[in-house]
Amino acid sequence: MSRFILVSLNIQTILQETTIHRRREKLGAMTNGLGLGDAYDATIGRIKAQEGDRARLGMAALMWISHSERPLEVDEICHALAVDIGSSGISANNVPSIRTILTCCQGLATVDKGSSTVRLIHSTVKEYLSRHTDLFDNAHSKMAETCLTYLNSQAIKDISATPSHDSRGTPFLEYSSLYWGTHMRMEPSDRSRCLVPHLLDQYENHISAELLWRSTIKWSFRSYKPFSALHCISYFGIAEVAIDLIRTKRCDVNKKDSAGLTPLMWAARHGCEEVVKLLLQQKPIQPDMPDTESGRTALSWAAESGHEGVVKLFLGRLCAHPGSTGRLLGKTRQVVSVLFGRKYVNPDKPDAHGETPLVWAAKCGHDGVVKLLLGREDVTPDRQDNNGQTPLSWAAENGHDGVVKLLLEQEDVTPDRQDNDGRTPLLWAAENGYDGVVKLLLEQGDVSPDRPDSKGKTPLSWTAKNGHAGIVKLLLEQEDINPDRPDNDCLTPLGWAAYNGHDRVVKLLLRREDVNPDRADMFSRTPLLWASFNGHDGVVKLLLEQEDVSADRSDNGSRTPLWWAARNGHDPVVELLLAREDVSPDRSDNDGQTCLCGPPGIDTID
Repeated sequence: MSRFILVSLNIQTILQETTIHRRREKLGAMTNGLGLGDAYDATIGRIKAQEGDRARLGMAALMWISHSERPLEVDEICHALAVDIGSSGISANNVPSIRTILTCCQGLATVDKGSSTVRLIHSTVKEYLSRHTDLFDNAHSKMAETCLTYLNSQAIKDISATPSHDSRGTPFLEYSSLYWGTHMRMEPSDRSRCLVPHLLDQYENHISAELLWRSTIKWSFRSYKPFSALHCISYFGIAEVAIDLIRTKRCDVNKKDSAGLTPLMWAARHGCEEVVKLLLQQKPIQPDMPDTESGRTALSWAAESGHEGVVKLFLGRLCAHPGSTGRLLGKTRQVVSVLFGRKYVNPDKPDAHGETPLVWAAKCGHDGVVKLLLGREDVTPDRQDNNGQTPLSWAAENGHDGVVKLLLEQEDVTPDRQDNDGRTPLLWAAENGYDGVVKLLLEQGDVSPDRPDSKGKTPLSWTAKNGHAGIVKLLLEQEDINPDRPDNDCLTPLGWAAYNGHDRVVKLLLRREDVNPDRADMFSRTPLLWASFNGHDGVVKLLLEQEDVSADRSDNGSRTPLWWAARNGHDPVVELLLAREDVSPDRSDNDGQTCLCGPPGIDTID
């Protein structure tokens, strides 16, 4: 691909010369080692040398393509390039065509046909542009100023804040609403500081507030209510603007939006340390206030996102009173009252689902945050949530080896603790295929590798069902494990592996002398029948090689493996079974139907 780009750009460079002699000289220079870097230098030179406004348009387009927060669609970049920074209106006559833009980019940009977005022709162009930072002076400042100018235009201000707005006439509205603050935070400028107040003065009724709020609260179905200017600035993390808002507008720092989130929660959620620090300094602030939807605190949101700096700020709000040990129990009513005042943050406060900040950090695998929280005496490392899951259980379920290791080092953590469904951390890790976590847990002397859940499924049963051969091997090496243990439906690990067609797992289990390859479940269905039912010819072949497997054994409905394979259209399995002398091809079920009759109702299991 890079050779094609080089040839294409070099041809354009040659054709720029005015005489045959000059073109031959240029061709000679190129054949003597001109690479992509030189070709891009030459192309940028041609872009800047264009007449009229074409040079500015070409470089501005490359700036947007290479610095935007997401790929821009054709109409979006056309309208972005039409904005005159600081103007009060948007002129349709000022919107360049995509053809003109691409021409001005001299072959460095193209339109992706699949997504209708504008992109650079190759990743090497982006690398080149990122190395030559001098090509775009104050790129993010200009982009922030462009977005703010667009949002402050009369045409946009006239749009009512409603989700039914037709964006076809304003294609740049969504991008500018969602990312103006991102560009401004990266590179603030005097002009953007002047433009921001015009937007924030009317922000609660501005269409951009609606768009930003709905883009962030995908899990809320509540109707839109004001997403205030302070919420917005806290979301983007622009400390200077936040200071101005608090000082001049006397904003309510504890105000909740439609999802019940405060400005502090937004800042904590996005790791905006300077804004968090600023808000914590405000006298009315309630740093431990829960949100409305799920009862989560700002610390909980920061822990989920893994923002260690923000977590440290919250933990620094823990009050140290004379004689205090860091725990609330045993304190006087007066001290407790002070502790639950504005300066206190409870690092172990559960939300509506019983999940503490430690649970969220463990669930998301944030080792650093977990370390910080485990360093507190008032954090319970083995606390169960409403479903009975502990931080260790969540970390094991999601395969976070580092967090699991940290929690196992705690003396008051029970590594084999069951949740409300009887699932242990080992079972969760085995089910989801996390070899590293399984090894860590098996090294603990007080972890039972064969402990079943409420459905009777053991870690081996779950991992066999999901086909994690490596973990099956680890579990089979344990002394106190029963590889043929049935669950509540009398289905064994071999039965589950056969049902789902996991050849490697079936092989491992068939090597064990204590595994019955013909053991039937509560419906009298054997591993062979389930493999035949689902058309897993590889597993069928392995099972038919076993001497103690009956190829013609029927279930409660007198339906044999051949019956099910034929009725479900699994021809390769049918051929394997018909090759057996002990299989009756014309055997009928309890209804007198043979495998040659019409299709029955299909049975499945969970």
